[in-house]
Amino acid sequence: MTRTAADWAAYLDVFHQAHPGITEAVLRRAHADGTTPYQWLAETVPAGGVLLDLACGSAPMCAVLPPAVRYLGVDRSSAELAAARTADVGPLLRADATALPLASGSIDTVVCSMALMLLTPLPRALREIRRVLRRGGLLVATVPATGPLRAGDYALAAALLLAIRRTLRYPNDRAMRHLPAALARAGLELRSDERRCFTLPLTRPDDGSLLLDSLYLPGLTPTAHRRALRVLRAAHRTEVPIPLRRITARAR
Repeated sequence: MTRTAADWAAYLDVFHQAHPGITEAVLRRAHADGTTPYQWLAETVPAGGVLLDLACGSAPMCAVLPPAVRYLGVDRSSAELAAARTADVGPLLRADATALPLASGSIDTVVCSMALMLLTPLPRALREIRRVLRRGGLLVATVPATGPLRAGDYALAAALLLAIRRTLRYPNDRAMRHLPAALARAGLELRSDERRCFTLPLTRPDDGSLLLDSLYLPGLTPTAHRRALRVLRAAHRTEVPIPLRRITARAR
């Protein structure tokens, strides 16, 4: 069944109310050569200036940013922001990415971890990002990718997708395939588009359940959930691939 933007928005509101911080719990344990996805994203952030962490969740980026960055976190989920406040991060605002309560040109860097594929409508969100960025400011973001994968990763990935009887889909899949054009229409110039595969070690009894519950799977049936959980429990003491894409764009 094709889901509308409204369907996705309602699903995401319920998901984040029920599971605040779950994405961060997974990605903090994922690694590639000793680097987490958050550290990889932070490598592209300039030192200093005002930084907007868009769709900040529980604000895991705050701990890995360069020194002298002035942090501001924004998210539409009250539950995620409540989790962020317990970590004693910088100022936080509850707002939608398509209507940011910020002055034009007031931000030096926008960082967006694992959310561009969800922000709808994406063209409006990108225009808002461009509006709040100063000229020459940066958007840096990570989103899910389909690769790269190691030879040994394919069997586990295929078994998991077979168990849930679908591919992983997001509301902005089509736009993400044509991202340079979408960025350009918003006044943003793509500067880099990189891919890297992280791995999550399944070493604790609840790791499989944590990973499965962190995935955006609207409409997943209890039967499919049980099948997928059996696949992940059978993979105990192995590593699950998490391929990601890192995007950097400059405000024109």
